[in-house]
Amino acid sequence: MKEVTHVYFVPGMAADVSIFEYIKLPEEKYRTYTISWKIPEKNESIESYAKRMCEEIEHKECVLIGVSFGGIMVQEMSKYLNVSKLVVISSVKTKHELPKRMRLVRKTKAYKLMPTSLVSKIENWEKLAFGDFAKKRAAMYQKYLSVNDKTYLDWAIEKIVCWDQEEVIEGIVHIHGTKDIVFPINYIDNCITVEKGTHVMIINRARWFNKHLPEIIEN
Repeated sequence: MKEVTHVYFVPGMAADVSIFEYIKLPEEKYRTYTISWKIPEKNESIESYAKRMCEEIEHKECVLIGVSFGGIMVQEMSKYLNVSKLVVISSVKTKHELPKRMRLVRKTKAYKLMPTSLVSKIENWEKLAFGDFAKKRAAMYQKYLSVNDKTYLDWAIEKIVCWDQEEVIEGIVHIHGTKDIVFPINYIDNCITVEKGTHVMIINRARWFNKHLPEIIEN
C-alpha cells in the first residue's frame, strides 16, 4: 500500500490559512497541512525567514503549494528541503514575471512610502465599501486577510517587489488565472491556465483545484 503524500500549503500575503478551507484532497492519499505567516525579525532576509518557515515541515519528500507571495515563499523554502513537488498558484517564478508597475516600485523604492499602517488599523472593511458587490468583496477580504501587522506588511511588500530570483526552479508547476490583475498572465511563462481565474481563485474556484491538484501532484 502506497504511503500517503504530505502536502503543505502557504497562503498569500497577509492571508490567513483559511483561504484553503475549500480545498479537499482525497484523504486516503493525502494529508494536508497549512503554514501560517510569522512576524519577521528586524531586517530579516527572505532566506532567513524561509528557513524559519521550514521548521514547520515535519515530513521528508513533501509537496509544497504556495499562493501569491506564498508561492514565492515555498520556492525559497524548497532550497532547504527535499520536496517531491513544488506548486505555485497565482504567483511568479522569477523576478522577470513581476509586472512593470512592481519593477518601477522597486526601482523608485516607492514601496517604502506605502501606507500599510492604515491597512493594519482597518477593523471593518465593509464600512469602506459601496454597493452589494463591493460589500461582498470587502467582507471576503476582511475574513481572509487577517495578518495585518504593519511590520509584516512592510516586510512582505518589500520582499515581493525586490525578489531577486533569476532562474526558474526545475520541475516547478505554475497554475495561473487568465484574469489575475495582481500578476497579469501576459508576464507569465509556462503555466497551467485557469480560464477566467482571478488572483483569489484558490477560494472561488476551489472545485477546479480539488479536481486537478491530485493529478498535478502525481505527475
